[in-house]
Amino acid sequence: MERAVVFDVDGTLVDTNHLHAVAWWEAFRQAGHRVPMHHIHRAVGLPGMDLIARVLGEDRDEEQDDALSSAHKTLYGQYFDRLDPLPGASELLKRLHAEGRRVVLATSAGGPELAALRRALDADEAITATASADDVEQGKPAPEPVEHALELAGVPAERAVFVGDTVWDMKAASRAGVTPVAVLCGGIPRADLEEAGARAVYADPAHLLETLREGPLA
Repeated sequence: MERAVVFDVDGTLVDTNHLHAVAWWEAFRQAGHRVPMHHIHRAVGLPGMDLIARVLGEDRDEEQDDALSSAHKTLYGQYFDRLDPLPGASELLKRLHAEGRRVVLATSAGGPELAALRRALDADEAITATASADDVEQGKPAPEPVEHALELAGVPAERAVFVGDTVWDMKAASRAGVTPVAVLCGGIPRADLEEAGARAVYADPAHLLETLREGPLA
């Protein structure tokens, strides 16, 4: 039976989390909000509106939400041509594909942002499918993005592994019944990832590639 590896992209395969944090920080600042950067970083990986709610609270002026989201997209967009894959990311996807795994991306990115991430990875031939924010009603930590990725892969949850870098990734994978595997390259502490359900934790994609034969992706 076929097997699949589902990957988050931001902070897992492409080095973007801190760029997102800076772009959100500036968007909040332009709207008159002084928000500590580490609060934003811990929320990266959530869909935009959920991130705003987590950072500013439920009692915020929700009429600002669309403008904040648009400002973040504009500010983050300046980095599209300079995004870099994390160490070993492209090689890992290509190796998994060569060994017969179905590789699916599950990301909150969509449209031009997703296209920029795929250009940075330069591994399109290894990617079976992509489940983007455009395809689901609820983003992580809801299980829907992971479940949709499994549908695209044509693989049941017990035949798949999910690799991500945030608490939201681990929760989404667990709720979808997929084995959650974490990487530290997104900047989230190991303890937080393990508490959220990570079965194994690695430094980055290169570390996963080095231990491919004995790790959870074997």
